[in-house]
Amino acid sequence: MRVLIVEDDDAIATPLAKGLVREGLAVERVETGAGALARVLAPEAGDEQFDVVLLDLGLPDRDGFDVCRELRAGSDVPIIVVTARAEEVDRVVGLELGADDYIVKPFGFRELVARIRAVARRRGARPDVVPERHPERNGQATDVAGLHVDRRTRRVVVDGQDVALTPKEFDLLAFLAEDPGAVCGRQQVLEQVWDPHWYGPTKTLDVHVASLRKKLGDPRWIETVRGVGFRLREPSETTA
Repeated sequence: MRVLIVEDDDAIATPLAKGLVREGLAVERVETGAGALARVLAPEAGDEQFDVVLLDLGLPDRDGFDVCRELRAGSDVPIIVVTARAEEVDRVVGLELGADDYIVKPFGFRELVARIRAVARRRGARPDVVPERHPERNGQATDVAGLHVDRRTRRVVVDGQDVALTPKEFDLLAFLAEDPGAVCGRQQVLEQVWDPHWYGPTKTLDVHVASLRKKLGDPRWIETVRGVGFRLREPSETTA
């Protein structure tokens, strides 16, 4: 597994890199946002892709949120934000911009390693998640009224207009679209879309649902079933 550390503080990056190498990971480090964007989005010939990016927000040349946004726009590499910013609003922004996880400094090394392996595992297992839920459905696309979800091309179209989603937003929508109208429990969604052994708070699910509703153009596409979870429904079938 290849990990890119985006961190300008030697006191943090050096021991972190050594620890990850001891865990058997291949590690590369850059100190700036520009360096991260160049390394991920414009690699030189022969450079291998990264499996995970550890992204600090306090970079010397660019705001880490901007770097996160640009990385996500041009790549589906899993991003773990590693930062001293502990406010809830920062966590929400990071997740909305496409980060797969968010961990606050100071952090336990073992926890970080577990999170790295979890996001990498989700990326590798993701194509198999949805078919396991409804093995009888082999179609690669779902159409619900004006909504088209194509799993093969990872394309979403609403009323003839392409909708740009983050990888996690697409996975969430594709999961709900497997059985339109069926209620999916919160824990079920977390286990299928995020991790089979999900732990911790579930607010990330609410953040992604809110972002997805906004991008689809009508919040009624995803209906909240109080006390249970969510379901995908044609807006005309729901009440305002």
